[in-house]
Amino acid sequence: MIDAIPALTEMPSPQYVMSGDGRRIATYLWGEEDAPTVLAVHGFASSCRDNWVNTGWVRDLTRAGYRVLGVDQRGHGASDKPHDPGEYTMDALVGDLVTVLDTYLLDTVLYVGYSLGARVGWQVAVQVPHHVERAVLGGIPDGRPLARLQIDQARAYAEHGTPVEDPVTRNYVTLAERVAGNDLRALIALAEGMRLGDADPDPSNPPAQRVLFATGSEDAILERSRSLAAATPNGTFVELPDRHHFNAPGSRVFRTAALEFLAGRD
Repeated sequence: MIDAIPALTEMPSPQYVMSGDGRRIATYLWGEEDAPTVLAVHGFASSCRDNWVNTGWVRDLTRAGYRVLGVDQRGHGASDKPHDPGEYTMDALVGDLVTVLDTYLLDTVLYVGYSLGARVGWQVAVQVPHHVERAVLGGIPDGRPLARLQIDQARAYAEHGTPVEDPVTRNYVTLAERVAGNDLRALIALAEGMRLGDADPDPSNPPAQRVLFATGSEDAILERSRSLAAATPNGTFVELPDRHHFNAPGSRVFRTAALEFLAGRD
């Protein structure tokens, strides 16, 4: 019998949405048009394919009866990759997703985000709460996204090949180079832009929706993620065994917990 579910690596052609500042944002659709829609938003230096397709999320979500709307955030995947840090503010990333939802005529979605995608998801849920019914926020950064990355070292490596001494920055550079098509200069601009006027997640003003937080047991941000969940009135938390920040998206425990949560079994 032939399995009707697409292979893990199969990608539809991107459909482009124009952001408010004229950037092309790549989007992808799987599933039936009338099914509940999950908006899937990846992490830093990743992509829709890397974060959600290759790890089995799209497969499992569509099998569970959802339509998946995947996005390549600006600076990633098939989306535009500007080199100006000023184009990567939190407001710009939130605005891109709102424009995507408006373009697809979606009033409310289920939100699934990881790392940077989770941090942006927190803001979407707070700033435009009518757009988010429930949210899964995996590996949500503690504080300002990418604050630990040493911009000068990363830029020296990108421009001159200077070895990176800071271990955290080296990890991010390795992550960036792992995904085909990544533009390191654009990702460095994103890391710098995230520091322009963006506040930390505000525990005193959390999302009101039901939110599932999930973070790996080996992730340095574990306790911060747990505290954000505790500060969220309708928040729950799941610890992903033996996972660190960069491999947590592939966790079966993560996918199973998310599917139960999205179905209302939380």
